[in-house]
Amino acid sequence: MSDKTAPDFQRVKKSRIFQNVVDQIRDAILERRLNPGDMLPPERELRETFNVSRGTLREALRVLEHMGLIEIKLGTGGGISVKQAGMEQLIESFTLLIRSGALPVSEIGEFREGIEGKIAFLAAERASTEDIGNLEDLIVRAHSLKEKGVLEWENFLNVDQEIHKKLAKISRNSLYSYSARIIHDNIRKYYDKYLDNTLERMEENFQDLSDMVDAVKNHLPEEAALFAENHVRRFNIRMRNKSMERKDHVDFEK
Repeated sequence: MSDKTAPDFQRVKKSRIFQNVVDQIRDAILERRLNPGDMLPPERELRETFNVSRGTLREALRVLEHMGLIEIKLGTGGGISVKQAGMEQLIESFTLLIRSGALPVSEIGEFREGIEGKIAFLAAERASTEDIGNLEDLIVRAHSLKEKGVLEWENFLNVDQEIHKKLAKISRNSLYSYSARIIHDNIRKYYDKYLDNTLERMEENFQDLSDMVDAVKNHLPEEAALFAENHVRRFNIRMRNKSMERKDHVDFEK
């Protein structure tokens, strides 16, 4: 264990044995009293410290491992080590939330409208020459697919999503980047349901993307944000209108 104040684990209360073990170890990790790479005491010592059974301790450790906070290795040279906190568990949870339909589509739309505008704003402020070149390459690809017509609809949408994720990366904000990645990797089913695969729609989307990229290229953050917000807002309105046409408004809002 590294040279710092050791976590002061306490015997747990009988009424909440399992959760108390999880909470104490989690808090020690999040408060940096345990750092990535540190080894927790051996299982027997932990049982004595917490005054819990082997089954209770192991169940708590499994939960912590699933949370991505610790790694358990069995056998000679094994043990319980603290992991570097990452975004994998958050990404997995958010992904399941979207794909399961637990989030109302209307709320996903509102969330997108807010973050896409902010992402475009920051991208226009922070884009490097290389970033702009990458965006222009994507726009060229999108234009080529648009010119080939609706048979390239799926490939066109792929590039559309690449542009959105690239803008998020250019924003140099990891939370926006992760959010954009989660959303654009999991909302295709909404495109399929609510977006008409017509040449008119491809042309409209391409114009939106071109406007956003031009604003980023010219370092015009307010214009970039406005183009991005309007782009998402039109899609949200289209989803709502099509939902009403299908008389499945309950499905849209649930």
